[in-house]
Amino acid sequence: MLQVARLAPNLLGESAALVEQFLRLQLNPDGGFKDRAGKSDLYYTVFGLEGLLALRADVPATAVAGYLRTYGDGDGIDFVHLGCLARCWAGLPADYRTNVPAEAILQRIESHRSADGGYAAEPGQADGTAYGCFVALGAYQDLGRELPNPQGLIHCMKRLRAEDGGYANQIDVPFGLTPSTAAAVTLFRQLGEPIPSDVVGWLFARCKPEGGFYAVPGAPLPDLLSTATALHALVSMHASLDAIREPCLDFIDSLWTNQGGFHGNWTDDDLDCEYTFYGLLALGHLSL
Repeated sequence: MLQVARLAPNLLGESAALVEQFLRLQLNPDGGFKDRAGKSDLYYTVFGLEGLLALRADVPATAVAGYLRTYGDGDGIDFVHLGCLARCWAGLPADYRTNVPAEAILQRIESHRSADGGYAAEPGQADGTAYGCFVALGAYQDLGRELPNPQGLIHCMKRLRAEDGGYANQIDVPFGLTPSTAAAVTLFRQLGEPIPSDVVGWLFARCKPEGGFYAVPGAPLPDLLSTATALHALVSMHASLDAIREPCLDFIDSLWTNQGGFHGNWTDDDLDCEYTFYGLLALGHLSL
């Protein structure tokens, strides 16, 4: 994802400087990046770092490392933020990562393994979720370790296929979600598992003719998360974006502001690091 997001400046041109300025303004004095309330948060720090890396800008590594160290080995933080802690450490230069408590973080991640072989937000669950599997595999990769029992994760993801051909985040949901389906595509590719051929058509069917992808059937508006992740999944399956390139560029342009950030959808009044990174990811794919 980061490699593709690095192509975004090809379309942003001089506006890339505004995006960098916006991201730098999201950094708090403690070294964390701001959530939508202005507080430092590991989740938003992931996207602040990834956004700067995508722009090939200098990363405030010393400040961020100091912030990450306050979380130690992740004791007391939830599953998603454990994954974010791993991702943040991976985004810093190698000389900052010499004493990362990788084994302890992954031990906490592994405690969220579900009975079906996947991962869930809470320990001891029977069924994993697509998001849980995505976070877990990312954490193992970020910390340079092999995922134990990858076949279990594949088994969990296959159980999440919905009746309409997409993938849901949870079991026994009749329709797929665009981000969950994109996550399934990414996970299957990473683990060498064949992807059902009809997933390409399923994803294209979620694209609004005027540009942008819907998250769920019947959603009133397309959104940037669904658009960026759908484009990422489609390109990974070697699908051509030619038919939707210009409408999607128009959609993304409608979410950008001269403050340098991107809105999540047309009704979203706020700007943050997360959607700004998704804007870069989407532009990167559309620049190919």
